[in-house]
Amino acid sequence: MDTVRLTEKGNTKMIAHRGVSKLERENTMPAFVAAGNRSYWGIETDIHVTSDGKYIVYHDTNIQRLTGVDAIIEEQTFDYLRSLPIIDFDEQPRVDLHMPSLQEYIKICKKYGKIAVLELKNAMTREQVYAVCDVLDGLEYRGGVVVISFDYDNLLYVKAKHPEQKVQFLCKEYDEELILKLKKDGMDLDIHRGAVDKNLVDLCHKNGLELNAWTVDDPEQAMSFIEMGIDYITTNILE
Repeated sequence: MDTVRLTEKGNTKMIAHRGVSKLERENTMPAFVAAGNRSYWGIETDIHVTSDGKYIVYHDTNIQRLTGVDAIIEEQTFDYLRSLPIIDFDEQPRVDLHMPSLQEYIKICKKYGKIAVLELKNAMTREQVYAVCDVLDGLEYRGGVVVISFDYDNLLYVKAKHPEQKVQFLCKEYDEELILKLKKDGMDLDIHRGAVDKNLVDLCHKNGLELNAWTVDDPEQAMSFIEMGIDYITTNILE
């Protein structure tokens, strides 16, 4: 199995959702390396704050789906979470798959020259968000990162620390009031594919916003968005 390659992407940039998550288990180092070795512009991932104040890569709030352990990720220590093998596609634990750290993910993006599309999961404090920014600065890669989140305050904290940082607000629906709010706060829009049409693309561009659609795995839908002039497509398998 390999990615599904689009013949003409225009100016639209493709982002590997949780790495190439249809080829390798989502949000693992092999998934990130798979994206690094392909033509993707960016690699998306999700980070949580552990109970001991570290940052770890995983999507869900509860870790049961990929570890078999019924536990809330923010209530566990980093070392405990790292000790758990990830369950692979065959529903068996794979001893070489573990939750990456924020630093490991960024280093992979940096090594392969990919933009790190970094989702801050759940609400974080200002200090926690600032600490994420400090990690990016320490690795000298903040300029290679786009920060995304469903939590608007998370993004406001990022902009407060680094006003020039590119951020995208994640949501499932929009109205014109949201577009104007994003424009005022210097944010772009990252929205569910079901809300995307030519009117939204044009409205975003009229107001100086870039538009990202998640998560698009149907080639015909992707090509339709590309023809509309969308800026980014986040996908599990398209390339």
